[in-house]
Amino acid sequence: MKRKPLMIHWIYAIILVLTLVVALTGLYSTNAGFPYDYVNQYGTTVRIYGDGLYANDSFFKAPIFRASDATMLFLVVPLFLLFLIRNIAKQDKLSRSLLLGSVSMVLYYSSSLAFGAIYNDLHLAYIALFALSLFTTIVLLSQENHDYSGITLPYKAIYAFLTISGIALIVAWLPDILSAMLKRTSLAHIENYTTEITYVLDMGIIAPACFITMRLLQKRESLGYELLTMILFVCSAMGIMVCVQTIFQTAAGIVLPIEAIITKMAIFVALAAFSITLLGILLRRTAKHSDRT
Repeated sequence: MKRKPLMIHWIYAIILVLTLVVALTGLYSTNAGFPYDYVNQYGTTVRIYGDGLYANDSFFKAPIFRASDATMLFLVVPLFLLFLIRNIAKQDKLSRSLLLGSVSMVLYYSSSLAFGAIYNDLHLAYIALFALSLFTTIVLLSQENHDYSGITLPYKAIYAFLTISGIALIVAWLPDILSAMLKRTSLAHIENYTTEITYVLDMGIIAPACFITMRLLQKRESLGYELLTMILFVCSAMGIMVCVQTIFQTAAGIVLPIEAIITKMAIFVALAAFSITLLGILLRRTAKHSDRT
């Protein structure tokens, strides 16, 4: 008998379509504008991108946003669609985990745009995408949790990953803030922004979530496995996204200091390789455990 799509499948579909529209517009919009300079509130001359949806964003940040759009468009959206089709057909534990991971990445992406990008024509779409992905994540986590008892995982490796990731996310960004505080200056790349949303997300949410997840896993609580899926998916996608962002910035003529490449990009890429490996193991074991139960 053919399974009927659940209400949440329609919500997934709306999230998917919104992500597609936002990513397509951000990546390909243009008005043939040119970069220009202006002096910000800190007395620093800032180069503004001047073209497309991100015309009012800085010349440094706009390629990062466009690279994020490209990663979502060509990686996350196709995977999300495949996972949704699978979930409609099977509605099993594995497909639910895959969708939870996809929505988590959309949540990270939409929050970065809603709180990080200069106001533009897609602001309402950002808000809608952020709200839908946030509350969908909450609903998924608040539903009756699946039984993970008896599932075998390389827990020592997972604990090591969560510990290293939690520390690395702080190490990657905290020096920037401390340096600015000690020098009593603005952040190095504050430019025409009021804050740095990446610092908030990585140090304020993901890093603590790593340590909370580790504790929950030690107690073998089902919420720990759900959070682990989210963290591994986001870290895997972010590692790829950081590489794409570096390519886009280099293509725009931005020269990144070697220390930034080593301390930031290398850390994220290494963690991504680790997380992709662990994610593959987790999903395979989840599928086998689901078949047995």
